[in-house]
Amino acid sequence: MKKNILLLAIAGFFLLAACQEKPKEKQVVSTRWTDTHAQQWSAENGWLRGSNFNPSTAINQLETWQAESFDTATINRELGWAEGIGMNAMRVYLHHVAWKVDQQGFKDRMSTYLNIAEKHGIKTIFVFFDDCWNPTYAAGKQPEPKLGVHNSGWVRDPGDLLFQDSTIINELELYVKDVLTTFKDDKRIAIWDLYNEPGNSGYGNKSLPLLKKVFEWGWEVRPSQPLSVGVWNLSLSDLNKFQVENSDIITYHNYEGPEKHQAAIDTLKLYNRPMVCTEYMARRNNSLFTNIMPILKEQNIGAINWGLVSGKSNTKYAWDEPIADGSEPPLWFHEIFHPDGTPYKQEEVDLIKSLTGKSQ
Repeated sequence: MKKNILLLAIAGFFLLAACQEKPKEKQVVSTRWTDTHAQQWSAENGWLRGSNFNPSTAINQLETWQAESFDTATINRELGWAEGIGMNAMRVYLHHVAWKVDQQGFKDRMSTYLNIAEKHGIKTIFVFFDDCWNPTYAAGKQPEPKLGVHNSGWVRDPGDLLFQDSTIINELELYVKDVLTTFKDDKRIAIWDLYNEPGNSGYGNKSLPLLKKVFEWGWEVRPSQPLSVGVWNLSLSDLNKFQVENSDIITYHNYEGPEKHQAAIDTLKLYNRPMVCTEYMARRNNSLFTNIMPILKEQNIGAINWGLVSGKSNTKYAWDEPIADGSEPPLWFHEIFHPDGTPYKQEEVDLIKSLTGKSQ
């Protein structure tokens, strides 16, 4: 009898311990597209060509999307210039803080933007997270540009807060899933770019957990549009491997001249997926419309250059060559148009129009 009581006590102890164990984290199964599905998307969308776009009146993502600075007049005018040279896609950055402040208003503004873009025959590539430029941010009025400094007011998302506040991951999950669920079947959206340049700003593999999470959140919603994160730095091997093996289509950044750009293309073609170059064109680096865009068109690779209209982002200045007095750089680094809509280089615009069929 005593032996049975002892055995029952031991069994009860282990049962209680088991009940107190933390529940195992839910395993999310990849719903990555098949090769066939990806090629079907490519056939339906054709050759995407366009720019990374924030209106010239916005210094960063928050100024683009907050209610008090959401500038539909400028968006409409500048997308009209893009339409005029045959562009059919824009890559546009979001920010979770603009959503946090006003969730429904934020999504309403996204829809308004999509309506304007659709009117101009332009599809949208939305970007969620970003590891580039300023590590901290706040809602409300954004800073004025620093004279002659490239992207002086651009902000990361979520930036350093990810490593300072363990609860923010829950907020980011709600944000991504809310936006994806709202627009999961929206034909005006071409691609969801889940994370811009993970590992930048010295983060390296510290960005890998969030990279994995944002794919999992995307798979749980499984929108009808492709999910992708572009490779951008050969040295980030762990991040690169995860990105290319889990993206529905292959996206990448390359600011090199034609030989190195083609070498990157040849490597990425091995994955047998449609490809979109979501950042290129830095004139100082010999990444030009004249020598890169024809290569991308010939190989049916989407061509999304950095910058449409010169404005508060100051990306006509080079990354590492500030001009303290804010005077005109001798060579624009990025951008196609002056704020009044005149081209920086007419010959570039003529070439773009010839490649897109707008000059016919």
